[in-house]
Amino acid sequence: MAQLFTPAATTLFRVVIVLTGLGLVGAGVTAYLWARADSTWNVGKPAPQPVPFRHDLHAGQLDIDCRYCHSTVERAADAGMPSAQTCMSCHSQVWVGASVLEPVRTSFTLGQPIQWTSVHRLPDYVYFHHAAHVTKGVACEICHGRVDRMPKTVKTQTLSMGWCLDCHRDPVPNLRPREAVFAMGYEPHGDELPDDIREFYREASRRLTSCNTCHR
Repeated sequence: MAQLFTPAATTLFRVVIVLTGLGLVGAGVTAYLWARADSTWNVGKPAPQPVPFRHDLHAGQLDIDCRYCHSTVERAADAGMPSAQTCMSCHSQVWVGASVLEPVRTSFTLGQPIQWTSVHRLPDYVYFHHAAHVTKGVACEICHGRVDRMPKTVKTQTLSMGWCLDCHRDPVPNLRPREAVFAMGYEPHGDELPDDIREFYREASRRLTSCNTCHR
């Protein structure tokens, strides 16, 4: 019987098979690395805002408490964004007439909310409650980073499912005394927490890692 393929064709076929396999492996590795890269999660990338608000000035130099602008963070799922009225409580006397504040003045005059762009928005299928975290000792800084040093607000954590689960499995290292929740630059120490609180979270880790805790 005559040979169907020449030796060269057979070699070429083998090379194609090997390269295809390597290509599939390479694509899988690339996808794995891409899904875990900070750039994929927009870490470090500022979002365009209607007003160039500087956290480093307000929360840093002026030491304004987070709750002044994010007024519902201790009682609601949403932390709340500052209204034009909140901004104008200061800017009716400070930087009056500054062009960068025109959107604030317009919003205040027309009674329309400022259209802030969320930097830390989670997907709609993820349930997150700010008050549930803040009132239990999870500080703003844990998730949002040192905003008091940010000229432009950026993400410092991926806020991915894996990142959240790491904390839910062992939240104690990230907990603080209630009076330090809104402090910046605080170094959390697990030994500052009462033993019963630490034991409670160890026991609660199973519930905290249940799917319906975040997906409802």
